[in-house]
Amino acid sequence: MPEKVLSMRKIREVLRLSALGLAKHQIARSCSIVQSTVHKDLKLAEAAQIRWPLPEDLTDRQLDQLLFGKRPAPPSRRSRPAPDFPAIRKELETHKDLTLELIWREYKQAQPDGYRHSRFCDLYRAWRGAQKLTLRQQHNPGE
Repeated sequence: MPEKVLSMRKIREVLRLSALGLAKHQIARSCSIVQSTVHKDLKLAEAAQIRWPLPEDLTDRQLDQLLFGKRPAPPSRRSRPAPDFPAIRKELETHKDLTLELIWREYKQAQPDGYRHSRFCDLYRAWRGAQKLTLRQQHNPGE
């Protein structure tokens, strides 16, 4: 699980309290963070040769760059080819022996990077649940 990054305000507070001589456990309690985070941030500040008081013109972005350097961008969600659910529904209604698994196999052959069977079925069922239900009855006069 990715590590949550502290706000620059808290990092500045960690540096300030450390300069006042507070112990790491006291800083952690004061800032409502864990002691290992205090230790890590102080190590980063020491490696970057950052000391309190910070220069007044030092922005949060500059401080972040000094402490953490260039961080990789968060990974983008992998998009998968979306199934054509209206066409799938129509096929299922017209062919009595056709199953969702057979349709998924055709989909998987056409889209090798597509959804796996369980996710495909979950998405289809969610789509079906979101559709309006209508009941059409043919009424012939005189019957």
